[in-house]
Amino acid sequence: MMNFENTQIARIVIHDIGNKYEDGQLRLSESPFTVEDPDIHALLKNYFLSPFKKDAYFRFAPVEGELCNNLVNEAVRHVFEESDSFLESSIAIARHLFEQSNHPNIKPGEMYVVHFHDCLLDEGPCDAIGIFKSENKDTFLKIILNDNSYQLERESGINIKKMDKACLVFNTDGENGYKVCILDKTNSTEALYWTTDFLNLIQREDDYFQTSNYLKLCKDFVKDVYNQENDIPRADQIDLLNRSIDYFKNAETFNEALFKEEVVGDPGIINAFDEFKNYYEEKNDIALQDQFGISNGAVKDGKKYFRHVLKLDKNFHIYIHGQKKYIEKGYDPERDMNFYKLYFREEN
Repeated sequence: MMNFENTQIARIVIHDIGNKYEDGQLRLSESPFTVEDPDIHALLKNYFLSPFKKDAYFRFAPVEGELCNNLVNEAVRHVFEESDSFLESSIAIARHLFEQSNHPNIKPGEMYVVHFHDCLLDEGPCDAIGIFKSENKDTFLKIILNDNSYQLERESGINIKKMDKACLVFNTDGENGYKVCILDKTNSTEALYWTTDFLNLIQREDDYFQTSNYLKLCKDFVKDVYNQENDIPRADQIDLLNRSIDYFKNAETFNEALFKEEVVGDPGIINAFDEFKNYYEEKNDIALQDQFGISNGAVKDGKKYFRHVLKLDKNFHIYIHGQKKYIEKGYDPERDMNFYKLYFREEN
């Protein structure tokens, strides 16, 4: 769990990154600066760090088989090991980002490299290096007093409540590519540019990774196998999804044997689930563990993709959150229509 309550900004350097494809320029600062004003410090700290809320961690990937060939990883490592290299390392990062800004869809903008002290993780307090890019400018109206009369002026600037692209590298587990968080609120083409081309990151196979992927496995199994094409009623599909998410919400540790016994149940369905799991792992080139600690953050992020709605023609939507035994499906031959019978105690 990330905690930035006591985090301090040690220093900042800003570089201007143009679009190389459109003959944009790279403008480099000659020195970093510190933030002395406590109000500005609080504003910047909130701007830089408030977007990081998920415990979804990445790490720098080796390039040509060696982690030392990952440029951003090496630049950050130099700062952690020798703080005087901050400006030099930030320039190396800026040049690298400029080289990757070689597509017409990449927007120019300012890149901030920030050195933070006292970020708190589960492992304890540590320093962090933040790499941020602001691309979108907002228009503001400024009220000025001129000759005892108020007037308005138009200004363009950065909205401190909106962060475009961000990366936070914590000084922990450096031998394996550090612990890294990212943010990118743009389209998939730009996300590839930021996450893959520039940072060259891969996801850490931790509890968040395992929990998130197992939830995706359950969702995809219902969508692709345990479905109406295989004569599984929609209510039964929703019931399996509900039992899956309830297991992850209520347990602290995932146990696959227990999950299949309590949630999947039927031996024939378990066999189909095992076959689909092998397919899912091969398709996504991952290995899901039989046991792992359940990440509450991954459950919270994943459950919003579990749909609990039973749509009946255009007349009714039934939201199913309870147990399967409280809903029955039938057929009325006189009306030549299907029906559902619902059992409940109170009507609100």
